[in-house]
Formats: sequence, structure tokens, C-alpha cells
Amino acid sequence: MINVHSKALNQDITVNRIIANIKSEQAGPTLIFVGGIHGNEPAGVFALQRVAEHLTNEKINLNGNIICLAGNLRALKKGIRYHKEDLNRVWTKDRISHLPESTKDVAHEEIAEQIEIYAEIQKILKTNTGPFYFFDIHTTSSETLPFLTVNDSLLNRAYTSQYPLPMILGIEEYLNGPILSYINELGYVAFGFEAGQHDDLSSIENAEAFCYLSMVFTGVLSKDDIAFQHFFNLLAKTAGDIKNVYEIYFRYLIKNGEKFAMEPGFFNFQRVHKNQLVAISNGKEVRSKTNGRIFMPLYQSQGVDGFFAIRRIRRSFLRLSEKLRKLRADRILAWLPGIKWVDPEKSTLLVNKRVARFLAKDVLHLFGYRQIYRDKYELKMINREAKARTEDYQDTSWLNL
Repeated sequence: MINVHSKALNQDITVNRIIANIKSEQAGPTLIFVGGIHGNEPAGVFALQRVAEHLTNEKINLNGNIICLAGNLRALKKGIRYHKEDLNRVWTKDRISHLPESTKDVAHEEIAEQIEIYAEIQKILKTNTGPFYFFDIHTTSSETLPFLTVNDSLLNRAYTSQYPLPMILGIEEYLNGPILSYINELGYVAFGFEAGQHDDLSSIENAEAFCYLSMVFTGVLSKDDIAFQHFFNLLAKTAGDIKNVYEIYFRYLIKNGEKFAMEPGFFNFQRVHKNQLVAISNGKEVRSKTNGRIFMPLYQSQGVDGFFAIRRIRRSFLRLSEKLRKLRADRILAWLPGIKWVDPEKSTLLVNKRVARFLAKDVLHLFGYRQIYRDKYELKMINREAKARTEDYQDTSWLNL
């Protein structure tokens, strides 16, 4: 049990790993919300506690189960992003397979945190009924409008299309080991919600609205039992004219020992022009290479992602990719020179860039493949569709929207 402080509210709350575990007598899905996977992002923790208290105090009927987890407890206690390593960059297959069984005598705090969270997730999956939905609530160091970060599968796309928010695809190609990628590898609906700036009161309010909408969209909660339209409008008005689907195409990675500083005043989705000054690195100017929109500029001391660049994805591209994936047209890719399967499930492709020069990453994105490894000569691309538990969600109202 720890104390978590909110600058926005000038208030402390006391939480355990499990913020809330609300069981319903009515059958339905299981929703898992995670807040504070980064310790300097307390808004999600506060929002989850407030939502859980409201549901309990008002005795609102649920059709399913709601479980709310606190992320990096040891970092939340100190108000820092992490101690030794980013807890949202450690959920790789290799790391999970080598996790100690006990937190005793581990090398540092984040290993202990991961052991405990992993155990909770396994327990949830074993003791609850599906379908399962995982929601990871975050905030950013820069000013931002709320948005969704979504690993690119048709299952995730279909569900998240219900929210009146911009959607960012492709972040899994730039982040190694986020918890959502681990959950998506298990086949469940899982995505992130960015509620706003770390210490902005509206971030807590936005996160609360997101939680209530998620309960309605999954069928756990009736929209008549909450102020549904208020929460929907609260998020919709923040999106304005940017309620589109975007894709990350560039990341500025801060090297070890590099002195990096964003230029002041940038905010998420802000348009930038080619050659515009955006940061200073080791005393040298960093300028935008293209016209586009800046995404998640770094205004905090911890973190290695200086900024990203995003561009809008045309709706026609999204429709074409949906058709190709439903037809399983990716089966023809391994017939092409320089491309081969690397696993018996045929979910991962190895692309020899010297041979398959004609095949751009954008083409592979159409078929549902996203980069998980690259070097000078090879790309390794994984298909999220192969792992998706689509059959678990067949009876939902949103799957064929």
C-alpha cells in the first residue's frame, strides 16, 4: 500500500496493486484497466479510484467484471517515471520467460514490479471469464488532446472505432516491450489511452470519461446508468478536426549520454514544416525532415523518445487493408523473392531488403505486418491478425461495425 500524489488535485490517495475488483453476478466480459505504469503519471490511478468508488457507492448494475490495477507502485510513490528502467519497455518474450518467481533479491525495483503485475494478469485470465479487454491509461509530458494508441489489428481497429478520438497506429514498431504488445500477442483487445498532460486536472476527467465509455462499449454498463452523452461529448469536443487515424513514421531516439532538449511550446498533433527547428541535441539543431505533425514531444528528464512524427492514413488505405487481411492475401507474400516465413504459425516474415527492394513497409502494413526488427539488410515483420482471438468477440455489438 502506497501514497500517490496528484499535483492537479493537490491531494494524496492510498492504493494497493489492485485498486478495485468489482465482480458482477451477471455474466459478461472482464475489463482490466491499468493506470500509472509510469510513476509520474498518476492521473489514471486517481481516475480509476474515483470511477470504482462511484460504481460501488451508487450500486450500479454491471454485466461483467471490472479490475483496476496500479502500475509501477514504487515509482508512483516517489512521483518518478521509473527507477532503473522503463516498466513499459520490458514486456518481451525473452524478458518474461526469464522472470524470477519471487521478488526477493531482485536487481532493482522494476523487476519486482513486473513479477507482481505479470502474476496478477495470469491470475485474472485464469479466474475470470472473457472476452477480455485491456486498457492502459497514460498521460504525456507535453500539452495534448486525448488520443488512442493502437497496435494494428482489425480486432483493435473495430473496437476502438467507437471512441470519438484520434487513433495512432504503428507505435509498436518503435517501442520495444510495451505491456500492450504483450497482451496483443495473447490475442486480446488491448490499447492505450492518453488522457492529457501529466498534471492537468482535465487528464483525470478525461480518463474517467474514457473508463465509462469503455464500460458501455463493451456491454458491461448500460448507457442509461451514467451520463453517457456528457462523457462522450467531453472527449469528442477535445478531438475537434483531428479525429482521424494516424501512423507514426519517424522517431527521434535519444542516445545514451546525449543532451537533448525540445524547443519550448510544442504540443501533440501540432503541424510542423520541413526544416523547422524542433530541438537541440548536444548543442546542435534538430530540424524536422518533412512536413507533418509532431507527436509526444519530450518535456521530462526521463525517457529516450525525443519526439515522433505522424501522418494521416487515408480511409481508402484502411478499407483496402481490411479487405486484404480478411482474404488472408498475405499468403502470397512468401512466394515472392527475398521473403520467407520464420515461424510455423506463418505470422512472422523475414524480408531481405537487398532482394525484395520493391516491397516497401507501407505495402506490408496493408497486409497487417508491423516491423519488430531491422538492420541494414533485413526486416522482421509480425502479423497481429494471426494471434487475434476474434472468435472470443463474435457475439459483441461492435465487431462488425
